[in-house]
Amino acid sequence: MTTDRREWPVYEVFVRPRNGLAHRHVGSLHAPDPEMALEWARDLYARRGEGTSIWVVPASAVTASRPEDREAFFAPFEDKVFRHPSHYHIPPDVENM
Repeated sequence: MTTDRREWPVYEVFVRPRNGLAHRHVGSLHAPDPEMALEWARDLYARRGEGTSIWVVPASAVTASRPEDREAFFAPFEDKVFRHPSHYHIPPDVENM
């Protein structure tokens, strides 16, 4: 692997704040390999002990929709109201939903 940092791959970093919650994207970093990306992600994004789990994913492995395709991409679901959680009652003792 090259020592020129500008050529290192970019990794997207996700942190799970605590058990029961989903991982949340917190940022990106350059690293020479996945192991170093994980260590550096810990140092950068969880240095105060926040989080129970960290994921690092090569940015090249992420496939995303484009903002300009929003209308065509999401329009087929707007008429399916049963897919929206507005029909469900969430009990008050449920902390994380």
